[in-house]
Amino acid sequence: MPQSNDLSRSVATLNQDSTLVVVIEMSQSSWLVPGMLPGVERHPLKKLAPDENGLLRLLHRWRDEAVQAECEIERIVVAFEAGRDGFWLARWLRSRGIEAYVMHPSSVAVSREHRRAKTDRLDTELLMRAFLGWLRGEKRHCSMAAIPTIEEEDAKRPNRERAKLVGDRTRIVNRMKATLARLGIRGFNPTLRKAEEKLAALYTAEGAPLPENTQAEFRRDMARLRANRSRPSSRNACASWRRPRLPRRVRMRWFA
Repeated sequence: MPQSNDLSRSVATLNQDSTLVVVIEMSQSSWLVPGMLPGVERHPLKKLAPDENGLLRLLHRWRDEAVQAECEIERIVVAFEAGRDGFWLARWLRSRGIEAYVMHPSSVAVSREHRRAKTDRLDTELLMRAFLGWLRGEKRHCSMAAIPTIEEEDAKRPNRERAKLVGDRTRIVNRMKATLARLGIRGFNPTLRKAEEKLAALYTAEGAPLPENTQAEFRRDMARLRANRSRPSSRNACASWRRPRLPRRVRMRWFA
């Protein structure tokens, strides 16, 4: 029996005679929106500019078409793949009484053929089949992502910024060490605060001073490292988190 938090299938019963089903293939320049309207034989497909108000007007127009076909619409369900646009559209639609879901892209089965037709129209058909299977409660069609609040998303920003800063720092240091190794210089630590003052005293394995352009590059990299260290997120993003301290008896048991 599916659990209330099981996002691999829907727990609500699908009545296709009273449900307007819509998926969105989103790109940076346009949204391709197909729909399944109860009582309407055709399956409309509309290309929109990335505009949430235009999408809402389209949904209401399709609902009115279904009502004219003597089908009372009780649910409007919309789904799209998680991607660059995040979750804002799902939150926006839900605040206006529309069920919105965000699919895990990796959970949608696709053809593994090396050469296969791939267009936005075919992608929307694939998304619609997967979404209908999910709405019917069938397994292995697709999985939905939990939609966070804007506060929950914002709470992740410090850790993500810190991870980026640490990655930038590691990349700069590794590049500098690789340049030094190429010149036969060992044992120089570019992360020290006074490392820049010691550049002039560095000599290559051939006995020549550090080349002029290499020195200039190192000074720019060290300036980047100083800027990296000066950012609060690189020092304090996780200051509020502490590893829980285990009782002494438990720690001693590990070493026994």
